Parts: sequence; structure tokens; C-alpha cells
Amino acid sequence: MKRSLPKLVYADAQGQIYDHPYLTMAGMSGPEAVLPEQIELIPLPEDSRLFTIPDTPPVAWDSRKKTFTTVDKAPGLRGKLQAVSAFMAPGYARTLLPACDYRKKQIILPLWSYTAVGWDEEQDCFVVAATRVDGNQNWNPANYDDRLLDPLVRQRLAEQPHNRLLEQLARCAIDYHCFAAKNLFFRRWEAPLPTSPVCNSACLGCISLQASECCPSNHDRISFVPTPEEIVELALPHLEQAEQAIVSYGQGCEGDPIMQATTIAEATRRLKAATPRGTINFNSNGSLPDRIQELCDAGMDSFRFSLNSVLEERYNAYYRPKGYLFEAVKRSLKIAKAAGRFTMINYLISPGVNDAPEEVAALKTFVAETGVDMIQMRNLSIDPDFYNQAMTVSGRGIGMYRLFTELKQEFPRLQFGYYNRTKENFFPPGFENGWPVRSLS
Repeated sequence: MKRSLPKLVYADAQGQIYDHPYLTMAGMSGPEAVLPEQIELIPLPEDSRLFTIPDTPPVAWDSRKKTFTTVDKAPGLRGKLQAVSAFMAPGYARTLLPACDYRKKQIILPLWSYTAVGWDEEQDCFVVAATRVDGNQNWNPANYDDRLLDPLVRQRLAEQPHNRLLEQLARCAIDYHCFAAKNLFFRRWEAPLPTSPVCNSACLGCISLQASECCPSNHDRISFVPTPEEIVELALPHLEQAEQAIVSYGQGCEGDPIMQATTIAEATRRLKAATPRGTINFNSNGSLPDRIQELCDAGMDSFRFSLNSVLEERYNAYYRPKGYLFEAVKRSLKIAKAAGRFTMINYLISPGVNDAPEEVAALKTFVAETGVDMIQMRNLSIDPDFYNQAMTVSGRGIGMYRLFTELKQEFPRLQFGYYNRTKENFFPPGFENGWPVRSLS
């Protein structure tokens, strides 16, 4: 029996959340309101959060009038209503944006990812338009207890008082609650190695540097270039001792590490000479192919290059590259792949943009040309209305589920995920048999 769709959820001016007695939850694909499909609705994952969108009333489906409607009033409430969004727990990719009327919005929204949410009366829970793309439990917030972290940070700073990189990561762990930075002090899993105070992109959604007229950046960028000695002093013990050890260049608190490739290559050579253990990863915009070759020669294990789109016009509109072309990113992927490295794209997704028919066609061509091993489906953190306008999106996409399914059908060896992997798990047993996409039929 076909289940009824969830109810609209909305908030009053104080942020109290309600479900509507008869209006139905809607979502947005690009700027267009749509009804979610049952297949893309899942219970709100544990450790997700709900928040309101100020000056932005929700849009719902009115089944009696057979139309989408802006909801300015609700039974028993006075004052303005606010739309409600979910911020997803790590490992989940959204399939629809919140359905909102943005005409009265007066600010650019903070750099969060915005996901459609409703209330399912039958399950008695909030539901979201999303799917899980990575089952790695390491990044579960329950694993990051700050009561255990603080003494470890103090101890490490006392042991290495002159390491500027350690001071940076202590701030990231304590002040910005960066899970990767916390892993360094817990000595486990993936730890960060930020290196670059500069970047050759000026991304609309940069989380470490924003123009004053935009929304605030989430944290401050590193202000110095660490020496190879400082990098090795932190990274080598992690590689030698940590469980599932990964060290990654290219983190949120910096520009792009490709600008410091020579320093990174030297540190990587030293690490590789010192231990065969662990995985060394490079996250970047991939803008300088010659430097990618230099890093391959130094022994880098894996590369992850960030893209919001494989259409050059949309890529340029978001990344606003300085002195490089989109074609350089493709060359970098091909260089890393030819060197036998594990290659990934950090695909910054927004429903209506990445499942637009022209984007889907271009992505298939891109995957075929580069041979990329994995697509990390990451929810782009940016004001959806601001982003849709920048991308000149005018209609709905084919559906994110259809994008995932078509890619898997056409490229059976293409992997999907959300996190970087250890080299022992680059190609896990049975990965060719598919990523768990539920049937759309």
C-alpha cells in the first residue's frame, strides 16, 4: 500500500517547530518546488540537526488545491513563520533542498548544507530527503568526547612546544571542533596537515575566507607555511601508531595545498622513507598538473580533487579560478591515475545542479575520460538560493537518486563514498557489485 507523504514542518518566530495538520512536505530541486518520492525519504539520521531559515517562509503542497503554496500563517500562531532545514550527519547525501519562499530573505545564509525535512505521522519521526553514501562510523560525533580530548591536547603541546602546526591543529580541535584535528590528538584514523595560507581559487562557499559583504567564514585560515620538519614531526608518529592511519594535506583551515607542493613533496618523501605504514592523501583543487606529478613522484598514495560541477561555466562561477583552467583539473586526475594512485573527486552536490540533465551527461563523459575511482558525494554548504542564482539554474533535475543509479549502471567499478580511505581499503572486496542504491522502479 502506498504511504502518505510526510507533513510540512515549520517554525514560529521563536524557533519552535510544528507539523502542519494537512499540508504536505515539499522539497526543491534547484529553484523549483517538487514533491519528494517515497524512495528518497529516510528517518532523520542520528546526530543530524534541525535549524530555521530566517525571513523565509516554507513552501508546501496543498493536496486539496493541487498546488504548491507559500505558508505565511498556521493554525493557532501569530507572527511570521520560518522554514525548517536539516543539517545532515556525516555520510549522508541530500536529494532535495528545503522548499522555501526566498523573496523576503534579507541576508546570505550561513555556510551550512540545507536539506528538505518533514514529519512522518506513520513512523512518528522527522524524515529527510537523503541517502547514506558511506557506512564508515569513525566520524560519528559520539566518538569525539571533548572531556577526553583536552588533556591530550595539553600533553601534546607540552611535548612539542615549538611546532607551529601543532598549535594550529590544537586550535582547530578545541575552538572549531574539527573532527580530523581531534583525531591527531586521539592518535587514530584520519588527521589533517594544513600547509597553505594562500589559494588560487576564490570559492563562493570558501569556509576559511569570505568577503565582508558575504556570510562569515566558519574559521580562520592558517597564517604560515609549516616546514617539512614540522610536518614530519606530527605526521610520522600518527602513521606509525594510529589505527587506520591517514594523514591528509588540504583541510578546511587553509587555502589550497597545491600552492605548497614542493614543501609537501619533501615532507612526503621523508615520511615514505621512514615508514611503510599508513596512507598519505592530498586534497586539492588539482589546478597545477605539474605539481601533481611532483607529488606522485614523492610517493603520495591518493588524491581527492574538489569540483562543484564538471561543466566549465558552472565550475568557474563557483571556484572563480585565478590563473588556471578547468581542463587542468582533468589533466591532474589523469596524471594521478596514470601513476597508479587512488583518485577521487570531492563532488560538492546541490539538487537541481548536479542532477541537471546537462550535468549528468557531462559527468558521465568526465568519469569515462579520467577513470576516477571514487566520487565522494558531499553536500555543498552554501545558501541554496544564492547558489542557484550563481549557477543560473532555472529548472529541476532528474533526481539525485537517478543520477546515482545511472552512474552505477554505466560504471560498475565506480565507487561512491563520503570519506577518504586507507590504502588497504581503496578497493574493498565486492565493491564491483555495487553501491546500495534502492530500486527506483
